[in-house]
Order: sequence, then structure tokens, then C-alpha cells
Amino acid sequence: MSFSISQASTPSHPLAPYGWDDAWAATFAPYAEQGLLPGRVVRVDRGQCDVVTPDGVVRADTAFVVPRDPMRIVCTGDWVAVDPDGDPQFVRTLLPRRTAFVRSTSSQRSEGQVLATNIDHIVICVSLAVELDLGRLERFLALAMSSTAGAALLGDGPRPVDHEARPLVLLTKADLVPDVTTLSHLVEDVERIAPGVQVLPVSSATGEGVDVFGAIVGGGTSVLLGISGAGKSTLANTLLGEDVMHVQQAREVDGKGRHTTTTRNLLVLPGGGVLIDTPGLRGVGLWDAEAGVGQVFSEIEDLARQCRFHDCAHTSEPGCAVTAAIEDGSLPERRLDSYRKLLRENHRIAAKTDARLRSETLREWKRRGAEGRAAMELKRGRTR
Repeated sequence: MSFSISQASTPSHPLAPYGWDDAWAATFAPYAEQGLLPGRVVRVDRGQCDVVTPDGVVRADTAFVVPRDPMRIVCTGDWVAVDPDGDPQFVRTLLPRRTAFVRSTSSQRSEGQVLATNIDHIVICVSLAVELDLGRLERFLALAMSSTAGAALLGDGPRPVDHEARPLVLLTKADLVPDVTTLSHLVEDVERIAPGVQVLPVSSATGEGVDVFGAIVGGGTSVLLGISGAGKSTLANTLLGEDVMHVQQAREVDGKGRHTTTTRNLLVLPGGGVLIDTPGLRGVGLWDAEAGVGQVFSEIEDLARQCRFHDCAHTSEPGCAVTAAIEDGSLPERRLDSYRKLLRENHRIAAKTDARLRSETLREWKRRGAEGRAAMELKRGRTR
């Protein structure tokens, strides 16, 4: 199958089901002139990736785009340019990302880890088989609401137009809740900590909410996130209409599941849209998420603007609107504790990242200086 720029933006383009549009065609135009093929990464493992192109799925090496910055490593959801005739084939460049869901790594190196890119819906799956962990959900939401800002430094070429990834909270395994009233209260509890975010109870067993969810993700790219046992792969299979993703039973004692999904997989839905299923997340450390924290806890930031002092710490200061709200019961103390905890964590990660970047820059200048001195010594030796 031959590819031409004139076909790049037509609905019949072979990559249209994967999210190809006029904007991607315009971004890719310079690479098309070089004879490269556009493609979307559907799976990554061990330095190689599966890329769907107009000529079909190819296995490509990422050696040409291995950067020092882990935030620029090829990821599921990326749009890339690949060589059409190489053996082996290589990813030649990474197109600018519109959005990215990023968390901090579990290491002590204060680095970000990109979990999915070019996403329109960030679907946070929370199992109703166990007690709701509102603190964990607030953490997921803060990262989700920071996804647009996280894409600013990622990819080659000019920054794409601003694009927003909208979060959605799915309360999975709703069939395990004994009555409608209890389920309604659980939805309200989540809505209170997720301002402006749709909260949808679903059940893959009974089909409750699945049609509504399918309609939401029927346009654009969606990523399923959550801990193991949240029912992500089962839900993906339900939308796909077949058992594509392997599923294992969650433990009855705590509702936790095994990591049955071991890689991030991009799947085309039969009703339209693209779904990225991810392994269960043990931890979701914040990464550049201050804006997201502010959105998740918008009621606290609104109250803080009413405090008598602009630098109020919301502890014992006179005229503090935040502590007044806690005293009259309109703001739960747990909510303020969570807000403070996430802000402290984000500031700590930001400080460590700044220090790491300064250290890496210093090492780079030292390396260049050593190379320059070595070159001068070599030149002097030749002129003697």
C-alpha cells in the first residue's frame, strides 16, 4: 500500500481508526517528504515497539530515538515516523505529543515515567469490591488534570496546539453493591472530591453503564488506569466484544488482582475510538502536578483567597477561611490533609528534579570542556 500526502487527511486513510487527523497529517508532512511512513505505537517492550502504519503493523527498533531524558522514550500512543524499507526497521523520530499521563518513577532519581500519550480521555477505574480509597483517587485525578501541561516538553518538532485530556471516574464492579441507595451515596462521595468530573458506575457482569461508557470513548483515544483488580482488562474485553486481554480473578480478601496486563496495549474499538489498557499501578507518585492539585482541591484554593493574609498557612491564623470551613463542617479535615500532603510531595519532587537537571547540565559542560581541552592538546601536539 502506497502512502501519499494527498491521502493523509481523508477519512478513508488506513490510520484513521487509530486517531489520524488533519493536524497529524500537517505535523507529519516534512517527514513524508523524506519518504518516511507515519505510524502509531500500539505496544512497546525491550527497546522495540509494534507500530501500525499505512502498510500494516511493523516491528521497529527505537535505537534512533533513545534519549537521556526518560520522558522522551517511545511510549504506547505515540505517533512516529518509521523507515519504509529498513531491515530491521527503525523509529526515526517521535512526533510532538498532544497530551501525556506522567507519574514519577519509584526510583530515587526524581524522573518522570510516561504511561500513555496523545490521549483524549483518562479513565480512572476504581473497584467497588473494596472500600473506596479517596486519597488515592485524588492523587490519580491530580495527575490526570495535569496531563496537558505534561506534554509541553515531549516530542520532536514544534509544540502542537493545546489539547485537553478529560478525566472520567469509573466505579467498576457496581453489581457488587447491594442496593441502589448505597451506590448513589458512593457516587456522591466521589463527585465531592472530583469537581467537574463525570463519575459513572459500571458493571461488566450486568452491562450497567457500559453503553454510556462506550459512547464516551467512541471518539478519540482513552487510557484505562487503576490498581490491579480494578477490572480494567475485563472492561476492555467487554467493549471489544471478545477476550483480547487476559483476566485473572481478584483476591477475595482484599480485592487486589495480579498484574495480568504486563504491557500497555493500544486497541481499536469496534464502535469507534481507541483504548489503551495498562498494567495495574502499585504507586502513582506526583509529577509536575501542581496545576492538577489546584483543580482537584479547587474549593480549598477558593477559600484560601478569602483568608485575611495572602500567605495564610491555614493553621491558627486569624481570619482564616479554610479553618473556619473545617470548624463549621463544610470542609472535611481529611480533604485539607490530603491537599497539603500532595502539595508537599509535588514540591519535593520538583526540587529534586531541578537539582538533578542542574547536576546533569554541569556534567555535560564538564564533558564538553574535557573534550575541548583534549582537542586543543591534540592540535598543539601536531603543530610542534
